Amino acid sequence: MAKEKKGVRLEHISKIYKDPKTGKDFYAVKDTSLNIEPGTFVTLLGPSGCGKTTTLRMIAGFESPDEGEIYLGNEAINELTPNKRDTAMVFQSYALLPHYNIFDNVAYGLKLRKFPKDVIKEKVTRILELVELSGMESRMTNQLSGGQQQRVALARALVIEPSVLLFDEPLSNLDAKLRVQMRTEIRRIQQEVGITAIYVTHDQSEAMAISDKIIIMDKGVVAQMGTPQEIYYHPVNEFVADFIGEANFLRGPMVGREGKYAVLEVEGNRTCVEYSDKMKEGETYTMVLRPEAATLADEGSLPCRVVLSCFMGSYQNYHVMVGNTLVKLEEKNPKNKKIYNVGDECFLKFEAESVHVL
Repeated sequence: MAKEKKGVRLEHISKIYKDPKTGKDFYAVKDTSLNIEPGTFVTLLGPSGCGKTTTLRMIAGFESPDEGEIYLGNEAINELTPNKRDTAMVFQSYALLPHYNIFDNVAYGLKLRKFPKDVIKEKVTRILELVELSGMESRMTNQLSGGQQQRVALARALVIEPSVLLFDEPLSNLDAKLRVQMRTEIRRIQQEVGITAIYVTHDQSEAMAISDKIIIMDKGVVAQMGTPQEIYYHPVNEFVADFIGEANFLRGPMVGREGKYAVLEVEGNRTCVEYSDKMKEGETYTMVLRPEAATLADEGSLPCRVVLSCFMGSYQNYHVMVGNTLVKLEEKNPKNKKIYNVGDECFLKFEAESVHVL
């Protein structure tokens, strides 16, 4: 598959639908611009109705944008039908042909493109090796497990050597253990082939595990695009922070500065966070504190009361009240640590560098 790698560019894309209940128009996707680099694995992530699937379907050609232009490499593709685009889609339902065996399912796209028989055999054999289904060519698809069916769907998409591979929630029909196994396989194959991949899911851990970049969408617009680490540690707003992983929000005004730290007053008590040039004394700020970034102690600056203490094996799960604010913590490896019980008064501790200020 030594093709030139192509990226995808969306320029001010919008899609307008009519609400069947009210009869009013609404934006499913609004004025979205994206630049997906060649050879990268990018995931569109967000709650139901955020526009992620509509965006994917517009790239595939199953929907047409009402505004804006889509480019594959340097080619504008708005006017091209799905079969004329250099893309292939792996569907949630697999969409396999039940009366065909594995070989014929995978070969289907090549036969439509009128490839010679010997070329088809060589390509299908090679791609089945890649997805680890060698020797199963004659099996009917109804004899396969969900994971095997997903591999066939992946092979069928890859064998036509598209520049861009599109995934529409491909693992949602699999059980949890198989989902983890298959997402690892999809990532391995994407990296081996070097193909540009655009993946839609509402599963945050799936997005974190497989993506070079994550695009978080909210109400038809891109809320943030970045690496999994950027999205997790430096969310741009509360929606992103709350959507990707678990997040606590502590609020308070900046009441002073100590060197490289800003002093915030939270629920009547002072605590330090990293200072930035954008911060001003007297203004109220929101801190994002991840559950694994905090701990409980017998002394500190933020007093709290334990309202839940639950042993979870690899961590102790705590809920504490800091004034009127509920904070969730995960104390890792609790075996040799002090365990706080419901009703205990203690202190919430965290490093200033572990908090992200919005």
